[in-house]
Amino acid sequence: MSFFTGEQTIFFVDDDAALREANVQTLDLAGLAVEAFPDAQSVLPRIETGFSGIVVTDIRMPGMDGLELRAAIHAIDPDIPVILITGHADVAMAVRALHDGAFDFLAKPFAADHLVGIARRALAHRALILDNRRLTAAAAAIDSPLIGESPAMVRLRETITQLAQADIDVLIEGETGTGKELVAHMLHRQSRRSPASLVAVNCAALPQELAEAELFGSDLTDRATGKLGQAGRIRSAHRGTLFLDEIDTMHPSVQAKLLRVIEEREVQPIGASAPEPVDLRVVAATKTDLMDAVRSGDFREDLYYRLHVVKLRIPPLRERRSDIPQTFAFFLDEAAAKMGMAGFRIDDGIRRHLVEHDWPGNVRELKNFAYSVVLDLPSDPGLSAMPADAPLAERVRRFEATIIHDTMAQTRGNIAETMARLGLPRKTLYDKMQKLGIDPKSFRA
Repeated sequence: MSFFTGEQTIFFVDDDAALREANVQTLDLAGLAVEAFPDAQSVLPRIETGFSGIVVTDIRMPGMDGLELRAAIHAIDPDIPVILITGHADVAMAVRALHDGAFDFLAKPFAADHLVGIARRALAHRALILDNRRLTAAAAAIDSPLIGESPAMVRLRETITQLAQADIDVLIEGETGTGKELVAHMLHRQSRRSPASLVAVNCAALPQELAEAELFGSDLTDRATGKLGQAGRIRSAHRGTLFLDEIDTMHPSVQAKLLRVIEEREVQPIGASAPEPVDLRVVAATKTDLMDAVRSGDFREDLYYRLHVVKLRIPPLRERRSDIPQTFAFFLDEAAAKMGMAGFRIDDGIRRHLVEHDWPGNVRELKNFAYSVVLDLPSDPGLSAMPADAPLAERVRRFEATIIHDTMAQTRGNIAETMARLGLPRKTLYDKMQKLGIDPKSFRA
C-alpha cells in the first residue's frame, strides 16, 4: 500500500431516488468512485476517523437532515469535506453551514461539471489532509538516525548493531548522499570504542603532497617555525575509529602505506625511526564498486581484501521508495523547527514531486528539498513563491537563509569554504546561522 492516499470514494446521500441515481451516474462517468445512500442514518455508520473520501448530501431529508449529518461527521473527523446540496430557499442556511465547517454547497439546479469540479477539489483537499497526518506521525515515530522501514533498511540497521559489537573493519558502499558517514558514526557509537574519537578523513580532499603527513603524521621539526610535526589522523584515531571516506580516490603511494597500517596495526610517521602500534578500527567508504577500481588498476587488490572484511551496501532511495515519505517528514519537521515555521503542510505539487522524482542525490537531496520547501523557494518543483505582500524583513530573512543554506550544502558544511564563498567573517557567519536556525553539522552527514 502506498504511503500517500490512493483511491477515494464519494458517499452521495439523497432521499430522492431519481436525483440520487442521476448524480451518482454523473460522478461515475467522470471516473470517480461513488456509493449512494438514501438517508443519513445509513451512511453515518460508514464514517470513521481516517475515512479517505468525502460526503455529498442533500440538506432537506426526512429524519436526520443534511446539516445534522454534517455536524455528526464533523464530530467524528472535522477534516472530512462535506458538500451540501440545497434549494434556493436554503442558500442562506448553506452559507451559515460554510462558516460552521462545511466544505462547499451546490444550489439546485446545478450543472454536472460543477458537481464534478467541486467533488474533485474536495477529494484533493482530503488527500492532502491525510498525507500531512501521515507525515507528522512518521516524523514522530522515527527512533533511529538511519530512517526507513523498508526491509533493506531494517536489515541494514540490524547488521550495523551486530557489526558494531564485532569490532572488525568494514567497507561501506553507497551512492552520493546515501548516508555513508552516518553509518560510520553509528558503527562507532554502538561499539566499545565510543568513548574515544571517530576521526573522519575525506580522501578525495587530501592533496597528494600532504596526504602522507596528514594521515600518518610527521615527527620532523619545521625549520622555518621550529614547530614539531603533526600527529596525523591515524594516530589521532588510537583506541577509536578511523573513517576513510571516498577511499577509491586515495593515491597508490598512500595505499601502500595504509596497507601496512591495516595489516600490522602500526604506523610509522614521517621522520620516525620505528613504527608505533595503534589500536583502531578502520571503516572505509566508497560511492562506486571498489572492485571496478581494482580491475582498472587504480586500487590495490591486497588493500581491497584487507578492507573488505565485511561490506555494507546502503541502498539508494530509488530502490526503497516507500521510505521517502518518512524520511522527508523527518527533514521537514527538522527544517520547520529550525526555521521557526511549525505547522507546515505539503501541497499537491510537493507530493507529486516526492512520488515522481528519482532522487539521484539520495537522502542529501531529499533533505535539501525539505529545507527548500520550508523556505518556500519558488525555483523548486511544486513550490509556490512567497506571498507578494510578505514584509520586507521576512523576504530578506528567507533570501539570506536560502543563500547560506545552499552554500553550506555545496561545501558539505565546510565553514572555511563557506566563509570564502560568501565573503563573511567567521563570527558573522555563525551569528547568522544561529539566528536563521541553520546547523552546519546537518550538511556533513
